[in-house]
Amino acid sequence: MSFFSELKRRNVYKVAIAYIVAGWALAQGIAQVFPVFDVPNWIVRLIVLLIVVGFPVALVLAWAFELTPEGIKRAEDVDLAKQSRRKSRAWIYIVIVGALLSVGLFMLGRYGFREKISASSELPAKSIAVLPFVNMSADKNDEYLSDGMTEELINVLAKVPGLRVPGRTSCFAFKGKNEEDIFRKVGDQLHVGTVLEGSVRKAGDKLRVTAQLINVSDGYHIWSKDYDGDVKDILNFQSNVAEQVVQALQVKLGGDETRALAKKPTENPEAHRLYLLGRYEFGKYTQAGWNNAIRYYEQALKLDPNYALAYCGLADNYAYMGSVVMPEKEAIAKEKEFAQKALELDPELAEAHMSIALALIGAFDWQNGLKEFDRALELNPNLAFAYEVQAWTVNGLGRFDEAIAKTRKAVELDPLNPFFQMSLSFFQYWARQYDDAIAQARKTLEMDPNSAISHVLLGLSFLKKGDTAGAIVELQKSKTPDPGAWYQGFLGYAYAISGDRPKAEQSLRELEELAKRQYVSPTAFATIHLGLGEKEKALDWLEKAYEQRDSACWYLKIDQIYDSVRNEPRFQALVQKIFGSNP
Repeated sequence: MSFFSELKRRNVYKVAIAYIVAGWALAQGIAQVFPVFDVPNWIVRLIVLLIVVGFPVALVLAWAFELTPEGIKRAEDVDLAKQSRRKSRAWIYIVIVGALLSVGLFMLGRYGFREKISASSELPAKSIAVLPFVNMSADKNDEYLSDGMTEELINVLAKVPGLRVPGRTSCFAFKGKNEEDIFRKVGDQLHVGTVLEGSVRKAGDKLRVTAQLINVSDGYHIWSKDYDGDVKDILNFQSNVAEQVVQALQVKLGGDETRALAKKPTENPEAHRLYLLGRYEFGKYTQAGWNNAIRYYEQALKLDPNYALAYCGLADNYAYMGSVVMPEKEAIAKEKEFAQKALELDPELAEAHMSIALALIGAFDWQNGLKEFDRALELNPNLAFAYEVQAWTVNGLGRFDEAIAKTRKAVELDPLNPFFQMSLSFFQYWARQYDDAIAQARKTLEMDPNSAISHVLLGLSFLKKGDTAGAIVELQKSKTPDPGAWYQGFLGYAYAISGDRPKAEQSLRELEELAKRQYVSPTAFATIHLGLGEKEKALDWLEKAYEQRDSACWYLKIDQIYDSVRNEPRFQALVQKIFGSNP
């Protein structure tokens, strides 16, 4: 018999056909089902590769062996002619069942699971995440232009009623990421239906901005467009892109909203460039970055003295510097001056109301500060950071449930912001919900393993649960080059609580040396003295903190670290000065 006749006699053709039909359908099925359960793509590719590699193996096995009622036997030992009829039907059944099963998985993955996932997620149709625009310029120092374009589009689109826009931190969490299924991940993690991405290329004075709007459910482009012009036209680019995104999402705009999109923060392109550089430096959250940001903002205001956002930038800069690298009292004066100037120039600017709210709270004017937060959120309901800072304010007043609710709103708007996640754990700690606080702190550390303050929270919670050794381990992880932070004294406090007085006193000496070179929060000293049982010295430092309007005074009323002096007349008088009759 010929070779091909022998292949037919040994049913190799039937095995090949069955394998191809079942293998192809199975590969299609897993390709549809596995991504729904977030199975990595490399696993899908590996399974498909194994199916392909298995094809010649199946043919070899079909040639060499035969499945009989007595079991598997070598082909030479079986009269294949007698088994032909029975095996023929068996292979037909295998093909039919395998094909139906695999096609069923394919249909279920395409139309079943995905519809259920889509229905359960209920992605809002009018929602958009602005992914960081890519810097395509030859000069990498032009990255501030692409980052600035991204920030401005987030800010502009966030002001559109009915349009949900995740905050800056969540959007920038995807910077530099270009995985195959990146849009699906953005949709799942930020809970949006569309994504805006693009690039900025600068060559001399010429600028090209490419923008494209993408549907996350299928990855298809809704629209895309290139903008060419001079660098000075970047302001027009931003408003044009924002308008077309809104139109593509079919958001109905009234007259005020249309004017808000067309409104430019400044008509001076060089002032705008300097402002973008200021925001870029501010975002580094370092003393050097803050100093550079101040210089850029001041240069922008020399070119355009009516640039309200630049004044907000200065105000926010000093808000962050207060109690960290300079006394809060000094920072508040600057903060209030610049915020008021921004409000005079643009009373409808949400960022200006948030800046003045921060200055008022810093001066312990709680009621008016809260009103300004409300006004900021009335003007821009998507201003996540306003919810967050307002949450810290009401938390200081002992309104823990309200603080947690406001922070959850901030998390909803900016879900990948580790600072917001960390805040939840602190509010739970101050509400004395220690197990919840520990779980939330660990969740934050999964997002940001470098979150020093999350280690602080774990340490404090362990202290309250009686695990002093575990607390010290976590607090040691929190030591950072940020001596002005109010939490720097907690490690010395833990040493004192554990009975290790020498190490507690050593922590005091380290803070004293740092204080000779830069600002250190007085509450850090007070905390260690409390651990050592030196109440009068602790109260002396707390009164200094009040005199400097140190922001850590926000927590005197609710922080359990002060329970040992809570009934002391000096402490009660201090709380009265800070909070007055506020509830």
